[in-house]
Amino acid sequence: MMSRYMLLLYATEPEGEELAEREAEIPIWVELNRSLEEAGLLAAAGRLHPTTTATTASASSGETELTDGPFAITKEALAGYYLVEAENLDQALAVAKRIPLIRYGRVEVRPVMDRSVE
Repeated sequence: MMSRYMLLLYATEPEGEELAEREAEIPIWVELNRSLEEAGLLAAAGRLHPTTTATTASASSGETELTDGPFAITKEALAGYYLVEAENLDQALAVAKRIPLIRYGRVEVRPVMDRSVE
């Protein structure tokens, strides 16, 4: 039985030469996406705009507050995601190891809760 896993991609937000180097890797990403689609593993994937475009919503004080920017100020930011359908965690981790970002960032792998349990 297949389960869904969310692969959250975290990396520093590059500028200048580092940004150009990462953009030059786009063909590698395209090939990864193609191979995951062909294997029936890819449910969804997306690249996010920089954290400067984020708005964070909170209601912890009882009133809804909207703040420009990400929830936390850190060196690494959520850069994108993959939603994969894998047989088990080991297969999801094998996908995570193939993501080019792993060389300069982190990939967090988490199982997605089955909605039928709710």
